[in-house]
Amino acid sequence: MSGESISINDEEQQYRASAYSLMAALLRASPNDALLNRLSGLTQEAQGEGDSLKVSMSMLGLSAKILTATAIEDEFHDLFIGLGKGEVVPYGSWYLTGFLMEKPLSDLRDDLKKLGFERSDSVTEPEDHAAALCEVISLMISDGSELSTQKDFFLTHMACWMDKFFSGLTNAESAIFYKALGRFGSAFIEFENEYFSMQT
Repeated sequence: MSGESISINDEEQQYRASAYSLMAALLRASPNDALLNRLSGLTQEAQGEGDSLKVSMSMLGLSAKILTATAIEDEFHDLFIGLGKGEVVPYGSWYLTGFLMEKPLSDLRDDLKKLGFERSDSVTEPEDHAAALCEVISLMISDGSELSTQKDFFLTHMACWMDKFFSGLTNAESAIFYKALGRFGSAFIEFENEYFSMQT
């Protein structure tokens, strides 16, 4: 393993992998009571901190504490499913081309194949779903992928549209819990942009 490779024992890498895994879980499906209980602890972890990432994490924890799983499930449906189409579209192709299932998805599939990722037969969503991308990069970090590989994947398939997605989520009329997730996601994408800009 080269000096650029990641050790998941490193606290910073554990945080990055966990943050992506959390966003993947919350964007894939509405959280159950167990996950909400876990999220509610984020308010204590972030107390007294002033930067936008930790403040947004604290607000996400507070939202998990005051809202019920049933209310968040209804919100998830309105935002992402709706009658025909939800209020927010979670697919990269939509933001990059204005249409679903376009060339960005084809390019992503090619890169995922090169990286050794295959979509499970049980998954019906296209690979450019925000949850799927967060899950992939979380696994890349956990598996010790080279930073240069992570950076290329992030810049090519995520940074080019996910800030718009999280901004839309933050401003969505139906969003309460997911407004907090949108703010955290925006702050985290900014963090990752800065993180990768420091990598040679």
